[in-house]
Amino acid sequence: MTIRLDHFIVPCRNKAASARLLGDLLGVPWAEAGIGPFAPVYLNDGLTLDFFETDETFPVHHYCFRVSEEEFGAILGRIRAAGIAFRSTVRGPVDWQVGADYGNVYWNEPDGHQWEMLTVSYARPSLSA
Repeated sequence: MTIRLDHFIVPCRNKAASARLLGDLLGVPWAEAGIGPFAPVYLNDGLTLDFFETDETFPVHHYCFRVSEEEFGAILGRIRAAGIAFRSTVRGPVDWQVGADYGNVYWNEPDGHQWEMLTVSYARPSLSA
């Protein structure tokens, strides 16, 4: 059996701004509108993050993207160019560093959601980007 996650809904205050920011940083397609009330970010040919605008309270989510080393460098360059604060640890202070243990970085988007990027999964060390 093969099970794949197809899409995930991300609550936010401004769906177009949130989708644009993430899509532009990751270098993937996004749209201001998609099916239903969503602004989609097309992460790959099988997974979409659907930003959903709401005035209700929502929890902060954590999303981790595994990318190639080349993609990591390009994305980190876009994060730096945008002046987005990033850090080397999940809950640590903004230190503008890449994590020493796993070569990852963390940053938060305006609604508080936490994004992480790495090249080797610490959850599944035998898998590569």
